[in-house]
Amino acid sequence: MEVKERILKGAEELFFRYGIRSITMDDIAKHLSVSKKTIYQFYADKDEIVRTMMKEKLKQDEKNFCQISKISENVIEEVFNIMKQMQKTIGQLNPNIFYDMQKYHPDSWKLFKEFKENYILGMVEDTLVRGKKQGLIRPEVSHKILSKLRMEEIEMGFNPVVFPPDKFKILDVQIALLDHFLYGICTLKGHKLVNKYKQVIEEE
Repeated sequence: MEVKERILKGAEELFFRYGIRSITMDDIAKHLSVSKKTIYQFYADKDEIVRTMMKEKLKQDEKNFCQISKISENVIEEVFNIMKQMQKTIGQLNPNIFYDMQKYHPDSWKLFKEFKENYILGMVEDTLVRGKKQGLIRPEVSHKILSKLRMEEIEMGFNPVVFPPDKFKILDVQIALLDHFLYGICTLKGHKLVNKYKQVIEEE
């Protein structure tokens, strides 16, 4: 692993564990057993590290989502496969990271917002449209309105004011919100698939 990539990976580990604000360049250097001078050869400051990390994460997310869409048999399976992918990240995520980014690293937060409002929103709309064609999403559902609702649900689930991290686990919140969303938009056929992928047997 090249030094620049190693620095980025080490910083990401610390940010995910402790949040962004509490981590200094000294902390990153100590974590990697390198000098701050070495870090500054590649990154001007912590803000540049955060921005680069965000760009790389979003690029990887887009690649993963495209791959998941190709291998999934239907939109319900696709949603659950994406949730599995997200669980790997959410499970080790400090809930303060989004607040820290929004308040102290606005350029990085802007990248995240643009990705959510452009790529993710479009992906959810497409999923709903395909779901209707597959008979899994109710035909009267407005994909324009419900895709925006889903975006707000996701963001709300990460909001420490709405769901304080000392009372709620991020992963539990996101799964509960996804369940609520799916059961609200699916047909009976879709409900059966949701139950199948959740490995839940319910009386219809």
